[in-house]
Amino acid sequence: MSSTHSSLRGAAPTPYWLDDGSRPDAAPPLVGDTSADLVVVGGGYLGLWTALLAVTREPGRDVLLLEGETCGHAASGRNGGFCEASLTHGFGNGLSRWPEELATLVRLGRENLDAIGTTIADEGIDCDFVRAGALSVATLPEQVAGLADEQAEAVEHDSRLTLLDAAAVRARVDSPTYLGALHDPDSAILEPARLAWGLREACLRRGVRIHEGTPVSGLRRLPHGTVRGRVEVRTSGGSVVARRVMLATNAFRPLLRRLRLMTVPVYDYALMTAPLSTEQRAAIGWPGREGIGDRTNRFHYYRTTRDGRILWGGYDAIYHYGSRQGPAYDQRPETFDVLAEHFFATFPQLEGLPFTHSWGGVIDTCTRFTAFHGTAYDGQVAYALGFTGLGVAATRFAAEVALDQLAGEETERTSLRMVREKPLPFPPEPVRWAGIGLTTWSLARADANGGKENLWLKTMDRLGLGFDS
Repeated sequence: MSSTHSSLRGAAPTPYWLDDGSRPDAAPPLVGDTSADLVVVGGGYLGLWTALLAVTREPGRDVLLLEGETCGHAASGRNGGFCEASLTHGFGNGLSRWPEELATLVRLGRENLDAIGTTIADEGIDCDFVRAGALSVATLPEQVAGLADEQAEAVEHDSRLTLLDAAAVRARVDSPTYLGALHDPDSAILEPARLAWGLREACLRRGVRIHEGTPVSGLRRLPHGTVRGRVEVRTSGGSVVARRVMLATNAFRPLLRRLRLMTVPVYDYALMTAPLSTEQRAAIGWPGREGIGDRTNRFHYYRTTRDGRILWGGYDAIYHYGSRQGPAYDQRPETFDVLAEHFFATFPQLEGLPFTHSWGGVIDTCTRFTAFHGTAYDGQVAYALGFTGLGVAATRFAAEVALDQLAGEETERTSLRMVREKPLPFPPEPVRWAGIGLTTWSLARADANGGKENLWLKTMDRLGLGFDS
């Protein structure tokens, strides 16, 4: 048995963040029929932020949140815990799509991150929120020049990226693979499930009604002669008549048919190590606890925990034909093997360190890599989805946008071209499967060939399309 396999042998097949004794008991499911001013469908970050901000804006507002499982059980409880200010899935993506409003987006993203930190402090949410910034590390020679180019562009748009050479980045975190990096101070790490549970508790304290174990099966506008201007939300155990509805289901099958080609569900995977010894920690450094991601197409993301572990995730982004989802896809041993191999290549000083947890989860990705927004039913229903793996902070901003839209208000947020525009949809099957497969293969080839893109990737870039985790 290889050392990689030995390190994985005792890993529990469960998300580390959800393997927590402070996990709250589930709220009872909805039974029977009721009504509410605002119904929020989905108990992840987007739904929880929407509910909390709704009753913060209007104390006493009748808000009801419906969750099919338990709050934070999906992407919001099993992600890497990177809470970045970017609303555009990184500076480069924002620059290529909305250059004229990028400075505004940078400012709004920074304000949004500040507000998250304020809420965590004011609500006493114990989620190890550490605003240490993020490192984007170059691990291939051809990536180094791009660091300086991006940093120069960032300065022009009020983004505060700092360029680090190989010695400077290795003084922070010592890996022989590092050739340089950009440091973004507007980023934090946190414990994702505990953030979700803390937001849930804050909602309950303010009178939000939460029903878990309550899948929503459909929506319909009530006909004339019943209750005008209302939407009925049908559930497994009853129904709710509401004035306004927020759809916060993200990777799960959209309740609005128009959205069913707008995103695809992608499975992402992660490992968690055992706590490092004093000697192991000294061998790699990392006193600042920055979140780290590399600059390859099939990238890795990693960070430390409050008890000295390392989370290591990314690389594979797995799409299943027909947008299939299910618990069986949460485990993928072949991906865990590759992740462990890459971990020890990055930190050879830690050879033999065991992993205690291995898990996967589904996220929603769209062709422009960052969330999109909209309304339906003449403005009575709002939605946001397509966060593409960078939703820990962006979901709060999306909740603000949705509440503005549901109130019929024109604000700085709703006037953004990023908010007003929609991405191109994915094609139906089997073209979708073939296109995603070709893109994944092409991205791997580019990483192996010094970043050189083939004709397929160049065409996708010209069209502003993509597939990512």
